[in-house]
Amino acid sequence: MNLAAWLDAAGRTDGTVLALASGTRDLATYHALAATAARLAGGLARAGIARDDRVAIVASNHPDYVACLHAIWWVGAVAVPLNAKLHEREVAWALENAGARIVFVSADHETAVAGAAPPCVERVVAFGGPEHRELSAAEPIAVAERSADDLAWLFYTSGTTGRPKGAMLSHGNLATMTFAYLAEVDPTVPGDCLIHAAPMSHGSGLYMPAHVLRRAVNVVPESGGFDPEEIGGIASHRRRASLFAAPTMVKRMVTAGVDDPTAFRTVVYGGGPMYAADAEAALDVFGPRLAQIYGQGETPMTISTLRRDMIADREHPDWRRRLASVGHPFAAVEVRIADASGRPVEPGEAGEILVHGATVMKGYWQNREASGRALAGGWLHTGDVGVLDEHRLLTLKDRSKDVIISGGSNIYPREVEETLLRHPGVREVSVIGRKDEDWGEVVVACVVGDVSPEELDALCLSEIARFKRPKHYRFYETLPKNNYGKVLKVKLRELDRDED
Repeated sequence: MNLAAWLDAAGRTDGTVLALASGTRDLATYHALAATAARLAGGLARAGIARDDRVAIVASNHPDYVACLHAIWWVGAVAVPLNAKLHEREVAWALENAGARIVFVSADHETAVAGAAPPCVERVVAFGGPEHRELSAAEPIAVAERSADDLAWLFYTSGTTGRPKGAMLSHGNLATMTFAYLAEVDPTVPGDCLIHAAPMSHGSGLYMPAHVLRRAVNVVPESGGFDPEEIGGIASHRRRASLFAAPTMVKRMVTAGVDDPTAFRTVVYGGGPMYAADAEAALDVFGPRLAQIYGQGETPMTISTLRRDMIADREHPDWRRRLASVGHPFAAVEVRIADASGRPVEPGEAGEILVHGATVMKGYWQNREASGRALAGGWLHTGDVGVLDEHRLLTLKDRSKDVIISGGSNIYPREVEETLLRHPGVREVSVIGRKDEDWGEVVVACVVGDVSPEELDALCLSEIARFKRPKHYRFYETLPKNNYGKVLKVKLRELDRDED
């Protein structure tokens, strides 16, 4: 099983179908895209790249990303797509850890990567540059044989606590992820398109195989980034457009306005918490076109999903509870909630989310200790706290490290955040714990907005238990975020200590 075989097959059976576009410009049919990947794979083989060698990509979203990723698989190598927004030192560490021999880059990252590349890197190849053209002019080769257990992708975690770890994802992992997406999230057909608004090194790129398999169009914005107006324009031109977006991106699109929501087939959100108020506002704009997924790099994009019809069904008596959840477990995996000893808890009780199934990684690259902890007992220990109710609806509470224990009681920041966001004056909020001699920890709310502590106190006292109410409020112009738009609670805790 080699994921590149899907592109090879598409080129042979549906060669005239459009495969790749840049914004509103058509770039390549499936025949042309497959031929490019086959020649680039031949160039990699001529350069000495063999099966299981690691080839990295450090690039902004770019049309050449699609053929490059498939060429790496085509020759039998392992792709190492890295977030282009990482610091040079972070990129260098990941390249060295992976033992990458060749690194493909977009032109805007060529100088930085070349200057920081560790000794294992033999060549830094810029998309569209002389070396890229030379490699792409080689004789095409046949798709290498790979098994389902062979590595396809090293997915480096964001590394918010310590060094990032490379989750080892096999061809079988990604194939099962693809089938799960097509079966339960977005049943794609030829002529549909995927707009790569989010980084192709992560969630958006992971959905590339599904759209190749179904002969859809991979569309890369000309800006190479996320601009709500540009995305709307592309969707209006292409029609039947899907995209994967972080909740912050969806919120920006809602704020900017969407001229023609009917141009979108599906807006899949995930990668962070979508608060119920934000989901409701997005539903008002997009209508029945929203779907949610919950996953991790360790089980890519596939733990649970909240379907479009469930999000859109406002008449359902549990609609608001559904909207605040992450849906039901995918059929491809088993999900259980466990206590600190790993024993399953009763429905409705909170505990760590554990996952077992064909999408779960093989382990962490060159890190047996971390692999053993993460996969203890044959289940992926996600580090997320959640609740499965009697209907198998999964609701996230928080990362286990973010739970606040005050006076012996567990307080889940997300519940408090959901409450505070109901105030129209609150634009953003993140809740953290502060050490306290009497209570162990007390609740601190970090707020962006035009509102007083007294108003927020009144709201909390009317909605949640008194012991969950923030004891302190911090007001900021913006909240610190990582490259994926996730709020950095570690940084907020540092700011709170410094300001105390």
